[in-house]
Amino acid sequence: MDFSVKPVLTGDRTVLRPFTEADAERMWEIINDTEVAHFTGAPPHELTPEVLRDWYGTRGAQTDRLDLAVTDPAGGEVLGEVVLHDWEPEHRSCTFRTLVGARGRGRGMGTEAVRLIVGHGFEQLGLHRIQLDAYGYNHRALRVYEKVGFVREGVRREAEWRNGAWVDEVLMSVLDHEWAAHRGYPAGAVTAR
Repeated sequence: MDFSVKPVLTGDRTVLRPFTEADAERMWEIINDTEVAHFTGAPPHELTPEVLRDWYGTRGAQTDRLDLAVTDPAGGEVLGEVVLHDWEPEHRSCTFRTLVGARGRGRGMGTEAVRLIVGHGFEQLGLHRIQLDAYGYNHRALRVYEKVGFVREGVRREAEWRNGAWVDEVLMSVLDHEWAAHRGYPAGAVTAR
């Protein structure tokens, strides 16, 4: 198994599709959104429109990760991204991350996008574990992750200095047998199908 196949995953509220170089301009806007920056942190190196064109233009060639654009099915507008990365083939595990810009928030698209990519990871790619970390103050994202079945494993207390204060990072994961039991709709979670 690897991540060489870049699928199109279709839900009721969003379509996840492979990135193209042409998506870089829209992703530049999303990445520079104040709220996105607040909840995702600083990138490891300086981002420019040129760097993003190269980055998104090469996502389709990557066999060790899966980056998909979160799009509005009505017009195809790119609203964000979902990513499976840091793949550990011997453990059948990887890390998940996502970001959604302002025009995609509050519409259920992010929740559906998480369910689509995580379901693909377990049901099509044969992953055993998908993990993530999120800032403790990112309450909306933490609710979404719990709603689709991620379980809190712990907290890295005061793990990062941000905007003049120490912040916690919440560690979460979901396992293949858990996903098989609930398919992104765990009992007790607040869900709206």
